[in-house]
Amino acid sequence: MPMNAEYRGPIDLPGTIPVFPLPGALLLPRGQMPLNIFEPRYLAMIDDAFRDGHRLIGMIQPDPTQGGTDDKPGLYKVGCAGRITQLAESGDGRYLVELTGVARFRIEEELPVLTAYRQCRVTFAPFADDFVARKGENDVDRKAVLRALTAFMTANDLKADWEGIESAPNEALVNALSMMSPYGPAEKQALLEAPDLKTRAEILVAITEIELAKNASEGEPQLQ
Repeated sequence: MPMNAEYRGPIDLPGTIPVFPLPGALLLPRGQMPLNIFEPRYLAMIDDAFRDGHRLIGMIQPDPTQGGTDDKPGLYKVGCAGRITQLAESGDGRYLVELTGVARFRIEEELPVLTAYRQCRVTFAPFADDFVARKGENDVDRKAVLRALTAFMTANDLKADWEGIESAPNEALVNALSMMSPYGPAEKQALLEAPDLKTRAEILVAITEIELAKNASEGEPQLQ
């Protein structure tokens, strides 16, 4: 999804952003994430994101090991900022939003704010490579990724747009498969925090192989 804004490095992004905690939600640079916004605090967050001009939302997962409450759970330290590139009103009070991933961030501090939604002071500096499109593509073992995908689709009797998959560049392929993967929050966080595209692809393949082996083992008849 093309963006009207150009982000060339961490300096182009604000130091404080609103954050949207959502379990299992994985946004990666240049990936697209649809959101159905209906809670009043997050409707206000979208309005304010347009008002301040940045149109950025920090997607992040709740971290159950960090305590917190149901209404304000602890957070993982790393998330990904996305720019609102599409917005539609549903007619029944909801916003239908699409975010396009810009760069990952690390939370430095959650701020005491008057808004109903949460805001954090963040740094994008550890993820400067996120601003370079398709960086590290040549290091990805594309054949291994496609083998794992084929095995997963076959095991789960799923169909895929193989023509689109074959034509996708490595970055788009690895990141899209990571975002769409049906794995849990811990696995999604590992994919998010991978230091580079090659490592993310390796983690994706490893998680998929573990899941396939587990499912195969569970399907075997038990010894009496």
